[in-house]
Amino acid sequence: MTDFERLYNEYFDDVYRYILRLSGDAHVAEDVTSETFFQAIKSIDSFRGDCDVRVWLCQIAKNSYYSYIK
Repeated sequence: MTDFERLYNEYFDDVYRYILRLSGDAHVAEDVTSETFFQAIKSIDSFRGDCDVRVWLCQIAKNSYYSYIK
């Protein structure tokens, strides 16, 4: 299992539930969660470790959600 697969498996539910609470829509939560992990893999090198990975992913998720609703 790759590092990304471990990250995805460990944090998918947290990110999904976070976006589901923000959006109130399961389909939106699925789309935004997918986009979140896509963005995370693109920017993994910029993760400095200043915060918990869950916090970093939820920040990406929040930004992805706001982009989605624009």
